[in-house]
Amino acid sequence: MAPLLGGTDAVFLSLIHAFSWNPAAFLHAYTCLPLSQSTRQAASAVLQDVADSGVLFALLMCEHKVISLVGAQKATLHPDDILLLANFILSSESFRTSESFSPICLPRYNPMAFLYAYVHFFDEHTYVTLLTTRSDAFYDLKDSRSLIQNVLLKSNVLIEVQRSLHESALHVEDLPIDPSSQSASQPPQSSQDMSSQSLSSEMAIGGPAGLWHFIYKSIYLDQYVSSEFPSSISNQKQQKRLYKAYQKLYASMHDKATGPHKTQFKRDEDYVLFCWITQDFELYAAFNPLADKTQAIKMCNRVCQWVRDLENEIFVYGESALSW
Repeated sequence: MAPLLGGTDAVFLSLIHAFSWNPAAFLHAYTCLPLSQSTRQAASAVLQDVADSGVLFALLMCEHKVISLVGAQKATLHPDDILLLANFILSSESFRTSESFSPICLPRYNPMAFLYAYVHFFDEHTYVTLLTTRSDAFYDLKDSRSLIQNVLLKSNVLIEVQRSLHESALHVEDLPIDPSSQSASQPPQSSQDMSSQSLSSEMAIGGPAGLWHFIYKSIYLDQYVSSEFPSSISNQKQQKRLYKAYQKLYASMHDKATGPHKTQFKRDEDYVLFCWITQDFELYAAFNPLADKTQAIKMCNRVCQWVRDLENEIFVYGESALSW
C-alpha cells in the first residue's frame, strides 16, 4: 500500500484537520459564499451551458465555499463528496499553479469508479472544477473553462467574489434588533436596575443575550451557514473546543438509541449550548455560560429569522439539476 499512498500526506493531513475544524464534516452539508442573487445566477448560467454540453458536474468555488454548482440531469453529488473534492484540490499546491486534470474517486457518488476532474484557479482563492467520466476530455474541458472565464470576467463575478470574501461574513453583533422588544416609553430605572443592565451588557460580549456563535443548517438544501467567531472565542484552542462541543451535541441529537431529539439546552463552565431541530433546519448556538435560557431561546428565533431574510444571498437555490 505504501507506494500507492505516496505523495498523499498533505491530502490526508488536511482532511484530518477538516474533521476538527470544518462543520461540513459532521453536518454532512456544504456552505456557500454569500453573493447577490444576480451574481450567482450569472455564474450558474454559464456552468449550466457547460453541463448541458456533456460535463457531469460543474462547480465554481472560493476556497471551501460553493459559489455555484450544476450537474447533469439525474446526477447527484453528495455534500461529503464536495468536502473531499475541495480538500483534495486545496491541499495540493500543483492545482494552484497550473490547470490540472486528475482522476478522483467520490465514494458517495460511486465508490467503485473514478471520475476525472479538470481544475483551474482564476485567482488565489477562486477555482472551477469540471467533473467527467471521460479520461480523454482535457482539451474539451479546457475550452469550456475558457468560456466560463470570459463570462465571469465580463459579468464581474470574480470581482464580487473577492468583495464577498472580505466583507460578507456574518457576525452575531450584527443580528437585527427585535422591534417587539423595544417600547416607545420605558419606566424609570433605579440605580440597581442600571447596575444589573450594565452586568448584562458585560455578559453579552459578542451578540445580544450573550450569543457567541451559531451554525444553521438547511435540511432541504443540505447547506449550512455559520457566524464568525467573536472576541470571546478568539484563539484556536477555544474555537476547536467549541467545534468539538458542537460535534458531541450533533451526535447526541441524532443518537438512534435515545433519539432523535428536537431540542437540547446544555450549560457548562465554558458556554451554554442550545440545539433546535425541525423538519426544515438544524440550529446550533453557543452563548455566554451565564446566559438566561429564555433569552437564549428568543435569540435563536431571531437568528432563524435573520437567516431566512438573507437566504437568497447565503444559499444556492434551485440553480442546478442536483437532487440530494
